[in-house]
Amino acid sequence: MRALLVVNPAATTTSARTRDVLLHALASEMKLEAVTTEYRGHARDLGWQAAESGNVDLVVALGGDGTVNEVVNGLLHTGPNPDLPGLAVVPGGSTNVFARALGLPNDAVEATGAILDALREGRERTVGLGLTSGTPGTEDEAVPSRWFTFNAGLGFDAGVVGRVEQQREQGKKSTHALYVRQVVRQFLGEQHRRHGTITLEQPGEDPVTDLVVAIVSNTSPWTYLGNRPMYTSPKASFDKGLDVLGLSRLSSAAVARYGTQLLTSSPERGPHGKHAAALHDLSDFTLHSKVPLPLQMDGDHLGLRTSVTFTGVRRALRVIV
Repeated sequence: MRALLVVNPAATTTSARTRDVLLHALASEMKLEAVTTEYRGHARDLGWQAAESGNVDLVVALGGDGTVNEVVNGLLHTGPNPDLPGLAVVPGGSTNVFARALGLPNDAVEATGAILDALREGRERTVGLGLTSGTPGTEDEAVPSRWFTFNAGLGFDAGVVGRVEQQREQGKKSTHALYVRQVVRQFLGEQHRRHGTITLEQPGEDPVTDLVVAIVSNTSPWTYLGNRPMYTSPKASFDKGLDVLGLSRLSSAAVARYGTQLLTSSPERGPHGKHAAALHDLSDFTLHSKVPLPLQMDGDHLGLRTSVTFTGVRRALRVIV
């Protein structure tokens, strides 16, 4: 097997020595080329080159969810194709939602062992992914399409992601305490928490209006707080379309209620109530906002948007599990 290992040297939970051990373990089982990323978007370029080359069977992403997202967008730059290289993920970030949702261990060494076992036994699955694009007829029409593996969000949660990225650029470490602090700061600075600006439209259905935040899930759980999984859309699955949780109020009481529901959420039940709208297995829909709002995908802040079109694409990518 011919494989490309894409290594993010800034991966927060793997040392240089650990990465060297993993490289040798993988190289013992396959013809391996390892490339270390040098700039933002480099992993995407490497995935693109692997897809175009025709001589790579597998791309292994060693890093966090951002590295995985870049590799996926490179592999799928012309869309899904059964002849594309497969993807394997060695978790190296602080949260690793995609890898854990696939059932891989959160430890990089153990995950590498699981991937090698899967390769020997021929285990793989083809998962669905989410795709965003600029909405025709809007000011965001020309925004390039982008894939996401596990979630996206417009509004409040994307604002939190943006604040975390600012802190990391200033040298702060990505910790769960950092995220909690930015949630509080985003809440205190949220101008539209009582009167949402987002409308969800889908073909043949009544619109869902006045949302403060819309969280789009391609799988479940939505994220992790340490080892605690949190479920916004418990029924979301790699084998179905996209799920959406929309909240139309984020008052102090509502934040306390939904925060408690998130912390106690389970595969059977997520946040709920009269200000919560839950939609399941959607193929196509659009989020419009009356004002520009932050957008995030797979934990990557992508700037402000007033309109985003979402598509749930089934059987988009082969992954080794």
